[in-house]
Amino acid sequence: MTGGMARLILFNKPFGVLSQFTDKGSADSPRPTLSAYVTQPGVYPAGRLDRDSEGLLILTDDGRLQARIASPKFKTEKTYLVQVEGLPGDAELTALRAGVTLKDGPTRPARVARIDPPELWDRDPPVRYRKSVPDCWLRITISEGRNRQVRRMTAHVGHPTLRLVRWQVGTWTLDGLDPGTWRQVSV
Repeated sequence: MTGGMARLILFNKPFGVLSQFTDKGSADSPRPTLSAYVTQPGVYPAGRLDRDSEGLLILTDDGRLQARIASPKFKTEKTYLVQVEGLPGDAELTALRAGVTLKDGPTRPARVARIDPPELWDRDPPVRYRKSVPDCWLRITISEGRNRQVRRMTAHVGHPTLRLVRWQVGTWTLDGLDPGTWRQVSV
């Protein structure tokens, strides 16, 4: 890479947006991609965030930095604010903290805490609300990033995820970033 410092962009990915710049899906119903929001040429996502998840996506033009953030071997911590169905008790939280065994093997231990509902933007579309089923919020920090891992973990202990917002990756957070906005930070 020539021309000085790596570029690093923090982007608050809205619900329903793909973590890529082009949609290889069906031409009939194109899905929103990063290109609708991030106008910087030459940057690529470091890691992924599912279409139905929201929050912090890091983009960079530095391949080594991209690998460091995305690769499981560097164990970059990622913190999620997770709205789950039902009210997990101590047994479920303890299981998540210890690590649960999913189809692709045991997860690493996670940091898990029950939290008050965070002050977040309204999701569009809103989470399907059911009066008969309580819900609560957890803060979950993991140091690996398997496909849909947090959703699979909460479902495994009987509390499906309703809403998932990635708040922090390493030392970078969403603080002050509205959905669909980004800012460049120094590495």
